[in-house]
Amino acid sequence: MEEYGYVRVSSVDQNEERQLIALCERSVPAKNIFKDKQSGKDFERPQYKKLLKRLKAGDLLYVLSIDRLGRNYEEIQKQWRILTKEIGADICVIDMPLLDTRNGKDLMGTFIADLVLQILSFVAQNERENIKKRQAQGIAAAKAKGVLFGRPEIPIPDGFAKTVRLWDRGLISTDAALKKCGMSKSTFYRRRRELKLIKR
Repeated sequence: MEEYGYVRVSSVDQNEERQLIALCERSVPAKNIFKDKQSGKDFERPQYKKLLKRLKAGDLLYVLSIDRLGRNYEEIQKQWRILTKEIGADICVIDMPLLDTRNGKDLMGTFIADLVLQILSFVAQNERENIKKRQAQGIAAAKAKGVLFGRPEIPIPDGFAKTVRLWDRGLISTDAALKKCGMSKSTFYRRRRELKLIKR
């Protein structure tokens, strides 16, 4: 029997330390810890797929909490079945002792675990939807206050209109125009269009 751990954070700037500490406390070997830095919306994650290939019947998989496994209600249920029924591995959700398939293998234990799994899977997906909603509301509120997103605009250099006229007449090459303005080709073309619109 091998012991494995699965760690997931939604983005590269999130900290996985708390999950790693919990796995180390259970003496999971570092080589058996699989880490994804990806959303929990589905299970199309490279390290999770590698983990599935490694797990065998009788192995034990630790995850800190059910939302680290995923945030999609139906997918969590499906993956739980794959892990426990098809592969035959045990799962221990560290922060929810009722979700430890090593315990309560009788009918009542299975019923309670299934019930808790359904509730927590629902909560995980609901939280994901709330996060997306709050994010959209935050962006809308920021835009209403005039906050600009994306890269800052490159200021139009002095003599831009003159450079455009020379370029339009074929008196200077595209490369020379770009160098003179300090712009990429796409920015040059966009600013040229904007300039033409202003002059109409």
